Amino acid sequence: MDLLIVGAGRMGRWFARTCGGESVAFADRDPAVAEAAAEEVGGRAVALEGDEGFDVVCIAVPMSGAADAIAEHATRGRSAVVDVTGAMGPAVEAMREAAPYRERLSLHPLFAPERAPGNVAAVFDKRGPVTGRIRGSLVAAGNRVVETDPETHDRAMETVQAKAHAAILAFALAADPVPEGFVTPVLDAMAGLTEAVTGGDPGVYAEIQDAFDGADEVAGAARRVAEAADDPAAFVALHDEVGPVIEPDDTAGRADEGAPASGDEASTTEDPDDGTDEASATEDPDDGTDEASATGDAGDGAGDPQ
Repeated sequence: MDLLIVGAGRMGRWFARTCGGESVAFADRDPAVAEAAAEEVGGRAVALEGDEGFDVVCIAVPMSGAADAIAEHATRGRSAVVDVTGAMGPAVEAMREAAPYRERLSLHPLFAPERAPGNVAAVFDKRGPVTGRIRGSLVAAGNRVVETDPETHDRAMETVQAKAHAAILAFALAADPVPEGFVTPVLDAMAGLTEAVTGGDPGVYAEIQDAFDGADEVAGAARRVAEAADDPAAFVALHDEVGPVIEPDDTAGRADEGAPASGDEASTTEDPDDGTDEASATEDPDDGTDEASATGDAGDGAGDPQ
């Protein structure tokens, strides 16, 4: 299996290390980044605007550039197109449009690459032997593949990412420095979360806030708490209103610990007009897709604070 990674940042390199086949190529808006990835992971750098074909194309750019990058590069994958951008709804829709006859897989590693392995959310939108092999590689590397659908995933990310990050950042903005001798276990935990969020790439966190709703609800909840501060009964009622945040796995999707997919839909590469040499589906041939370098991977922010 030969693999093209579009976006040679941290998440693209993670996918190459974990799922790369016999050969790996990196393309990036910054050729030096592609060269560095090829040297670090092993492989070669290729031009972003090239038309060379590969068995698999993996899109690893920021969420804001995912749809354009998929439209531009999906047809370079002879058998499959994969994305690790983080917002599954728009990515899956773009892959269906750009690659209707190819295997399609959307992945969201719920961790920063340096913290691998971990949970990997997965939408097998069109199964086949190649996506089955990728699943096997993920599991072999110690990851837990959790199958879901785009709607369930993106709705969950409103809490997992947007609300969590907004709440932590708001706390950090409101907090005053406290002498170490006054630190409680709760404050210590919050300080650790604050460090995790503020130590990450702010551009990644901004993309997450733009992609997923949730910050306004956090602000509304904070207002409710503030309004109840002088009313003990109202405060107790709010406290009692809180329910579990984490549900059992079977409510989120099927968690698959091991066996590769059976490939119940065979890979279809017999499209009589498979688009290999088609122009990009975007109207503007220079629409800024190349500006969405994965040096600020959307996926990176997925797991930084977890």
